[in-house]
Amino acid sequence: MEEKKIKQLIGKTMLDIAEAIETGSFGEKTKVGITILGSEHGSENLIKGAELAARNNPDMEVILIGPKNDSQLETVEIDCESDMHNKMEELLDTKYIDSCVTMHYNFPIGVSTVGKVFTPGMGKEMYLATTTGTSSLHRSEAMVKNALHGIITAKAMGIEKPTVGILNLDGARQVERALKDLDSKGYKINFAESMRSDGGAVMRGNDLLIGTADIMVTDTLTGNIMMKVFSSFTTGGSYEASGFGYGPGIGENYDRTILILSRASGIPVVANALSYAKDLAKGRLAEKCSNEFVNAKKSGLNEILESLKETKKTETEEVKMPEKEIVTGQISGIDIMDLEDAVEALWKEDIYAESGMGCTGPIVRVSDAKVKDAVAALVKAEFMAG
Repeated sequence: MEEKKIKQLIGKTMLDIAEAIETGSFGEKTKVGITILGSEHGSENLIKGAELAARNNPDMEVILIGPKNDSQLETVEIDCESDMHNKMEELLDTKYIDSCVTMHYNFPIGVSTVGKVFTPGMGKEMYLATTTGTSSLHRSEAMVKNALHGIITAKAMGIEKPTVGILNLDGARQVERALKDLDSKGYKINFAESMRSDGGAVMRGNDLLIGTADIMVTDTLTGNIMMKVFSSFTTGGSYEASGFGYGPGIGENYDRTILILSRASGIPVVANALSYAKDLAKGRLAEKCSNEFVNAKKSGLNEILESLKETKKTETEEVKMPEKEIVTGQISGIDIMDLEDAVEALWKEDIYAESGMGCTGPIVRVSDAKVKDAVAALVKAEFMAG
């Protein structure tokens, strides 16, 4: 009997060595937890996703957190859904697990999640920044932070110079100016170029479908809707069949690696989310987060964020409109919320202007002869990026 045990031990050791050679991982496996209560498709859906992830990732050990079950995976037994998150946090804080996947977890203000999807046009992986949580109560500030959260996540996933695009939403131009300001002051941002003929870092619907940018910056509510569409557009919405889930919660001074799933997430998404969690843990997400915030602050992040909360229109007196001219010149790149103020800023410079809406968003219309002067005036007044 003793000889049989020795042979079994030798056999297991040889299998472990072969596995380490195959995966390139000679250290301990990354331990990733998943809570298994709360899915609309039942605990079995989550367990099957966990087992699939374990088979596909020999360098990962999956820990189930929830009721006793028939799986061969280790289970930390918790019978009450309300206690699951407390146990998850304990396992993370004691380093028993390196990261965790869960549902309906409440992050503090300042933390938001970066989802990961396959784009339907090209099947490219794209990060949506962000999909749940709240980076800030101020919209434009939140989107600037969302961009930073996306960069942190992409870098932790091994993309050294991720490209950043900003979805064409209210506030997009203001966010673009803030990010370009941050870039000019030393925090390098690699802006994507829209596939549309006019280019630029502000992305359109086509860019979403083909994955023009590695990171698509949006407000959280829009990002949440996009995640649901990307993950379940083939299933009618009741079963999320594609993608990697809603991603890790990112925020300054937040050091837990917790990833979010929807209650509608299906087996493939559960498995992908666990792989995502493993890769983020191996990429030292918390460390990347700390370093990127330090570097961004050195480049004036706090001052830029404060400036977003200031209103440009400080004078209350009525601005006199110059004499009307034929306005066939178009200037884009101005946020819709700033459009009327931008027109009045040009009137103050004795440049007749009108507001309008072009095919790619808000525009200011001036005479062709005054386009150059108008652009210079708008840049000086901080309605446009230089």
